[in-house]
Amino acid sequence: MAKISVERAHSLGKEAAREKADKLAKKLNEQYGLEPQWSGDTLNLKRSGVKGEVHVADDSIRVDVELGLMMSAMSGMIKAEIEKALDKALV
Repeated sequence: MAKISVERAHSLGKEAAREKADKLAKKLNEQYGLEPQWSGDTLNLKRSGVKGEVHVADDSIRVDVELGLMMSAMSGMIKAEIEKALDKALV
């Protein structure tokens, strides 16, 4: 099982960052079937073989992902995609 953690600082404020995270989660749901669910300021994402959390704070967003055995082989590519998506979303 592989674990990925990516954190980015932002100056959007918590509400704007939550909106960006929500928009990103909808795309992930459409593209990869990740089911989003908010719990406070944490967005939980789940599907078979993947479990993730997006932690939204006033000045940062952290994405933690656990990959199942089958997905672990692609962890480098998945981390790069998460970094790219976060960088794009936080502009």
